[in-house]
Amino acid sequence: MPFANSGGLRHYYRLDGNDDQPVLMLSHSLGCDHTMWDVQAAEALRHFRVLRYDTRGHGASDCPSGDYSIELLARDALGIADALGLARFAFGGLSLGGMIGQWLAAHQPHRLAALVLANTSPRFPDPSLMESRRRAVLENGMTAIVDAVMGRFFSPELRASRAPQVAAVRRIVLATNPAGYAGCCAAVRDMDQVGDLPGIRTPTLIIVGDGDVSTPWAGHGEVLAREIPHAQVARIPAAHLSNLEQPRAFTDALLSFLAPAPAPR
Repeated sequence: MPFANSGGLRHYYRLDGNDDQPVLMLSHSLGCDHTMWDVQAAEALRHFRVLRYDTRGHGASDCPSGDYSIELLARDALGIADALGLARFAFGGLSLGGMIGQWLAAHQPHRLAALVLANTSPRFPDPSLMESRRRAVLENGMTAIVDAVMGRFFSPELRASRAPQVAAVRRIVLATNPAGYAGCCAAVRDMDQVGDLPGIRTPTLIIVGDGDVSTPWAGHGEVLAREIPHAQVARIPAAHLSNLEQPRAFTDALLSFLAPAPAPR
């Protein structure tokens, strides 16, 4: 297993692709792991080396106890890139991954060639929602929240269809370390990046799921689109994990922005 050591922790990563290609780093949602990007990674390898990793407290990465912060998680991402000798890269993040991406673009802009923020937000108006979830998993484990989380991750229609990606994500949620999940809940609870957004100069694409009840357009995607200068927007008919519910539409939007087709001669 490949691990990068940074900040006193071991971080699991996967780097695929040819060494002469630019790098695309992908960061997953709360309660998931790097495998949520399998479809997008396979397509992106035509244009990029693709770097995926497990956020601290998730997957095969180390899981320290206590509250995390978005800055801490973003510095983890930088530490992985540094350990691999990657000075500059495009960054795509969904949900928690998009929150990490906002911090990177605001505070380490020289590291980013482009930014994709999917199904994410700069601030949650009601921190008590994440605090309740944090307490629930610490007291009763991941089974206490898995049904509610799955109800937000996917549309009712997809859940009813018994789609394999729904079952796969449910297993990953249940296997997530409660301490790591709780630590990331604290990071989301305490986050307020609205004031950073106008200073972002990295070319940015915002992807919004029209059926996303966790980070809908109103109050979330619209804030990103309004405050980040010259941001582009793609809207997809999907719930929160739009890259899994509508993989073709998501991948097309991602690659049309990051690797547009060359103009005809």
